[in-house]
Amino acid sequence: MPAPVRIGLAGYGTGGRYFHAPLIAAAAGCDFLGVVTTSPERAGQVAADLARPVFGSLAELAAAGAEAVAISTPAATHVALTQQALRLGLAVVCDKPFALDAGSARATVELAEQLGVPLTVYQNRRWDSDFLTLRELLASGSLGTLTAFESRFERFRPEPGPRAAGGGTLLDLGSHLADQALVLAGPVRSVYAEIHYRADAAALDDDVFLALSHASGVRSRLWGSWRQGAPGPRLRATGTAGSYVIAEPDGQEAQLRAGASPATLGEAWGAEPAERWGQLRRGAAAETVPSLPGRWDLFYPAFAAAIRGSEPMPVNPWDAVATATVLDAARFSARTAQVVHLTEAAES
Repeated sequence: MPAPVRIGLAGYGTGGRYFHAPLIAAAAGCDFLGVVTTSPERAGQVAADLARPVFGSLAELAAAGAEAVAISTPAATHVALTQQALRLGLAVVCDKPFALDAGSARATVELAEQLGVPLTVYQNRRWDSDFLTLRELLASGSLGTLTAFESRFERFRPEPGPRAAGGGTLLDLGSHLADQALVLAGPVRSVYAEIHYRADAAALDDDVFLALSHASGVRSRLWGSWRQGAPGPRLRATGTAGSYVIAEPDGQEAQLRAGASPATLGEAWGAEPAERWGQLRRGAAAETVPSLPGRWDLFYPAFAAAIRGSEPMPVNPWDAVATATVLDAARFSARTAQVVHLTEAAES
């Protein structure tokens, strides 16, 4: 068996504390060294939650023998910290949004390739229960050929609205929405978007809609909101042989926020109760489809295996460049009220 990958975590806010630390700690092939933070409050939380060391910088983490780091800090710091870690020789998992724009994303991936240091992006929503079930239905032919994909991350939290650390709804929720659409339907030819901005001093976007036309012919409609009082279905995918619809979002986030983890739940991790399963519909005919378990717990073992050379990275970092390109185009479309072709977005 290869030696475990010695990995640290940078940042211990909501993302680091709930979506990374429990999964790193439970991951086969990973040796969780500790957390990088300069906040006394966060350091106290690390001590209470993990009983692991706190480091004051990425350089201190590297000096302690780390081989890799997961970066879960505010969105605006991702590029600088990822590039610093790469230059220290640390393999990197960067949380989404990977970068604030496509140019910064591309420069960071190119730097990793120049240095020969592994890099990936934490697109954990690829391992959501609903998304895994949809992909299985497509692979089995149950839906026929995909023609349209609808995806929503909607919630009703108008106050305080989206977290500034996430960069706003388009960058935060939109990074997941666009990534899933690209995984399912391939490259995007054109983007139309509508974005609502809050009127307060933060001026963050709190409600977004994206319409994507893919080169494959698939049309994707994506919604992200913090002010939607009546959230729509989590997913609706239409193919030539039927449609799959599921109302409720994946439950792994709720499990982690409640203090559970793959280590504590075992085989119950990621399982969805029958009342939350979706349906395969063909007109008046409806068939309940058992949901596959969500598998966020697969990401870090796959990352460790990639570091040791036995598997590819769980997410190709160039995928994050493609996602950032779509989000750049969405921003430009909303500003100009035009459909944007991606060659135009690159030139703007």
